[in-house]
Amino acid sequence: MAKVAAKKVKKEVCKAAESVAEVVKNTQLQVAYHFPCPIYIIERPDFLDAVNTVSEEALEVAKKTQPLNEIYPVHMTGNYFGDSRMASFTEFVGATAWNILNEQGYAMQDKAVSFTEMWTQEHHKHSAMDAHVHGFGSQIVGFYFLETPEGGSNVVFHDPRAAKVQIDLPEQDMSAATPASKMINFTPKPGMMIFANSWLAHSFTRHAADLPIKFVHFNLTVIHQPQACPAPAEVI
Repeated sequence: MAKVAAKKVKKEVCKAAESVAEVVKNTQLQVAYHFPCPIYIIERPDFLDAVNTVSEEALEVAKKTQPLNEIYPVHMTGNYFGDSRMASFTEFVGATAWNILNEQGYAMQDKAVSFTEMWTQEHHKHSAMDAHVHGFGSQIVGFYFLETPEGGSNVVFHDPRAAKVQIDLPEQDMSAATPASKMINFTPKPGMMIFANSWLAHSFTRHAADLPIKFVHFNLTVIHQPQACPAPAEVI
C-alpha cells in the first residue's frame, strides 16, 4: 500500500507592517499610560556634612558589636532621625515625602508623614542587598548616598507587576529603559537622594569596589493629623 505524503502546513506568522510610531501617526492610535511606578531623584550635596557627622558616629557604635558577615559584609547603624544636628535634612525628606504622596493624588490634607526608620548602611566588597519591599505601614522609602566609590553597587528597582513577570518576553536591549524592562538601575553619587513608594521592590547589586559604599536608608509612614479646632465664637 502506497504511503500518502503528509501535507506540509505552512504556519502563518503575523508581523506588523508598520511600527507603532507609524500607526500612531497614520491612524491616530492613542496610547494611555496608567499605573505608573514613579522614582524621584534629586541632588542635595549641601546635606553631606551634617549627615556624614551623625552617620560616622552611629557607625562607630555599630562596629563595636557587629562583626562583618562573610556572606553579606555590611554594617548597619541604629535609627538617628531624631538627631537635632540633621534637622534640616529630616525636614526636607519629610516635606518631600508628603509632597510626593499629595501630588500622586492621595488625600493628604489631614495627614502628616512620620519617620519609622533612618539608618546608615556601609557595604564592603562583595556585599549586596536582595530585592525586598518595606511593610509595617511604610509609604515612602528612600536613600541618601554619602560615599560611592567607583565600581560600587548600583541601586535597582524591580517591576512590581506580577502578571507581567509571569508571562514576560525577552527584551530587545536590556541596557535601554523601555516598557519591557524588568528592572531599572541607577548609579549613585554622593549627595544623590532617591524616593519611591514603599511597594516598589529595590535591591543593590554586588559591591565590587575595595572601599565601602555608604548611604542613608529611610522609611516614612502616614499618620492622621486632625485640623486644630477653631476657637468658639464669642456670644454677643
